[in-house]
Amino acid sequence: MNDIDHRVLGNKLDLFHQQEEGAGMVFWHPRGWTLYRVLEDYVRSRMRRAGFREIRTPQLLARSLWEKSGLWEKFGAAMYSLADAEERRALCLKPMSCPCHVQVFNQRVRSYRELPLRYSEFGACHRDEPSGSLEGLKRTRAFVQDDAHVFCAAADIESEVGRFCALLRDVYADLGFPEFSVALASRPALRAGSEGTWDRAEEALAHAADAAGLEFAVLAGEGAFYGPKLEFQLTDSRARSWQCGTIQLDFVLPERLDAEFVNQRDERERPVMIHHAVLGSMERFIAMLLEHDEGWMPAWLAPEQAVVASISDASLGYAQEVLQALEDAGVRAVVDGRPERLEKKIVDAREKRVPFLVVVGKREAADRRISVRWSRDGAQREFGLAEGVGYLKGKGGLPGSPARV
Repeated sequence: MNDIDHRVLGNKLDLFHQQEEGAGMVFWHPRGWTLYRVLEDYVRSRMRRAGFREIRTPQLLARSLWEKSGLWEKFGAAMYSLADAEERRALCLKPMSCPCHVQVFNQRVRSYRELPLRYSEFGACHRDEPSGSLEGLKRTRAFVQDDAHVFCAAADIESEVGRFCALLRDVYADLGFPEFSVALASRPALRAGSEGTWDRAEEALAHAADAAGLEFAVLAGEGAFYGPKLEFQLTDSRARSWQCGTIQLDFVLPERLDAEFVNQRDERERPVMIHHAVLGSMERFIAMLLEHDEGWMPAWLAPEQAVVASISDASLGYAQEVLQALEDAGVRAVVDGRPERLEKKIVDAREKRVPFLVVVGKREAADRRISVRWSRDGAQREFGLAEGVGYLKGKGGLPGSPARV
């Protein structure tokens, strides 16, 4: 492994580890979990602004649901199953959240006036991947999908695909990927639904992609089990392609799981189900970000945005005051009050990929000022305390937030 492999960076930056007792699982450390949660909260805020309502569904469900949906046929060999002796039935850990979202939709009779109905979930999933395929965060047995589903009428397909494409553009740009490529994956050999259903779905998705201004290649036979999908590919700083976001058009699962709404003619009708993901897998996307940025996360994503370094014990009290001011402003910061030379603290902050080092000594304490050093290039700038806190708050705010400058 090289020094920009995400597994090496995960250890070096104290983000996460994996071990044999939990093969394919992730032990997140405080710094790594902070990064994870900031990314999750950012996507959550974007989904909410795009009209999605977040839900939470169970991880363990009766195998009968997976059989009815058809997913047992597709994923059964990779699903973790166990027997419920008391109720005399088999249970499975979910490999995806799609059937669960249909259960929420089905809890009452829906009217066409409620559609499109948009659900999102950070769904914890498990798949029994072969040990030889496991690769750090890129391929795990336990992972979280930023899963989302839209239940709509056929007439809404074009606008809903366009809405999600606009969301993807904004999110990827904020994460450092202003460009992406798109492919339309068509019917695979193992699939659910009739040829006529697939004809209809592929035509509708291609039309919606055109309307959204997408230029796409066609990946013959690479579609999902229930329908064709658009795959969004990002290219990292090492010219590697990563398949991340997806939009899948599904006419099949609503039929299999009896989803209905009452249309304008007061008749029962099947909704169209559109499956969405912005990142795909949270773990895999973080692996990509770490390798793309070589561990130098954008300031708004960094686990610690600033280290407040005291030059001497005499300035430690002021360092704590600066820390409190930063924390009150929502800046993630820590104090380095060790009895080490400033040069050592600078090197250590850089090694941890902390964007900013805030230096305070007797002079800064007396003048109520701070000296801000950019860890990556060493540039420096002095501020009054309030001005400096405001500057760091702006640099560390979520993209699109009022705090962002």
